[in-house]
Amino acid sequence: MPHSTYSRQWPDGFIWGSATAAAQIEGAGHEGGKEDSVWDHFARIPGAIAKGENLEQAVDHYHRMPEDVRLMKELGLDSYRFSTSWARVRPGDRAANPEGLDFYSRLVDELLEAGILPWLTLYHWDLPQALEEKGGWANRDTAYRFVEYANDVYDVLGDRVQHWTTFNEPFCSSLLGYGSGVHAPGRQEPRAAIAAVHHQHLAHGLAVNALRERGAQNLGITLNLSNSIPRDPADPVDLDAARRFDSLQNRIFLDPILLGSYPQDTLVDLAPFGLPELILPGDLEVISAPLEFLGVNHYHDDLISGHADHEGGDGHSGGAERVAASPWIGSEDIAFPSRGLPRTAMDWEVNPDGLRKLLVRLGEEYPGLPPLYITENGAAYDDTVEPDGSVQDTERTGFILDHIAAVGEALDQGADVRGYFVWSLLDNFEWSWGYGKRFGIVRVDYGTFERTVKASGHAYARLIAAAKQHARALPASRSA
Repeated sequence: MPHSTYSRQWPDGFIWGSATAAAQIEGAGHEGGKEDSVWDHFARIPGAIAKGENLEQAVDHYHRMPEDVRLMKELGLDSYRFSTSWARVRPGDRAANPEGLDFYSRLVDELLEAGILPWLTLYHWDLPQALEEKGGWANRDTAYRFVEYANDVYDVLGDRVQHWTTFNEPFCSSLLGYGSGVHAPGRQEPRAAIAAVHHQHLAHGLAVNALRERGAQNLGITLNLSNSIPRDPADPVDLDAARRFDSLQNRIFLDPILLGSYPQDTLVDLAPFGLPELILPGDLEVISAPLEFLGVNHYHDDLISGHADHEGGDGHSGGAERVAASPWIGSEDIAFPSRGLPRTAMDWEVNPDGLRKLLVRLGEEYPGLPPLYITENGAAYDDTVEPDGSVQDTERTGFILDHIAAVGEALDQGADVRGYFVWSLLDNFEWSWGYGKRFGIVRVDYGTFERTVKASGHAYARLIAAAKQHARALPASRSA
């Protein structure tokens, strides 16, 4: 029976897209003038990446970009969310690299010719290694170097790109990169991690103001957000653990950007790690520059317990990355027990209603919230190639359709959601997991780089076609 989402009416102009990141798909790791990013360097550290894999070839998008854009058109995508590589645009953080910028210019032209809206992200974690060697995001000066990079990209693409995202998931590139060490640059320094959070916030605000002065009209940021759920709402220990985790996963990012202030409990919790001293006069005014959209990445909720010593060794809904992130913030007691829900290959629980709940919560807790776009949502599963060459990824198909249905329910409850981007267009380099986890709606053979649209990709294409047939006009108050 067809999924109920196929017959749903969606707002006129609702954007259907897919997303990728430069470091995960481009390859050409040292071609066209590109030099090391922190992830290239991190991949050389023994044990940092599963099976010792690296980004040097990734899935060869750099050489196969026109083919990939043709796939997007065949799927019926309205928009493609991609990132530019800082290490390709400003190798070694020196002058702008014309050859690197030309690649992105050709990509944008291909997209526009195919009728696909380019949705550009400036930072998806590939800081030039040369800047990391000067302190990286723990160094306030990096925020100003980011603005130079943003201006370089705007110089070349600003005449054709309308939508500009400053950062993707700063939680990962700050707290996981500088605190737990499971992401590049692999540092385990609590004070550096908190400094990275604030300096990325500052870079975001500075870039928003700089690009707006130059004429950019659609500016935003993408945050990975979840619901932090106490295992026992009547247990004050579980409640406090959930509060602390929500502070680090959500509010330390949402509040400065949307409200112009850090949460008071966050300031108290992180005082031992120097957060109050990092905030200089005028910083929060810059950080809270008005935005035209907020990107929401959501994959799962987090069930939280403050009784870590009572929990078993498995069933952590947040996975190893989140568990590793907790000890250095004075939260050794936080655990992630299982709710017995189905799980993806990442060991993340499957709970589509969590996305509905999150979208509604954002509107309730943040007055003046800009329009929302689901900029990443998807799942890794262990795909099997059938004898006929097809990939019948039933679980991924269900995951995507059920989460899109949850977006529809959030719309019904008043959430101002304007688009959905599935993660990911292509199987790719999944960071510290290497090539062992597949998120794509298009399969990539890592030996030949052959692309095959999976059943989930065909299902998504059918949904897009059906949504356009059932489109209805938005009320004037919701029009973009």
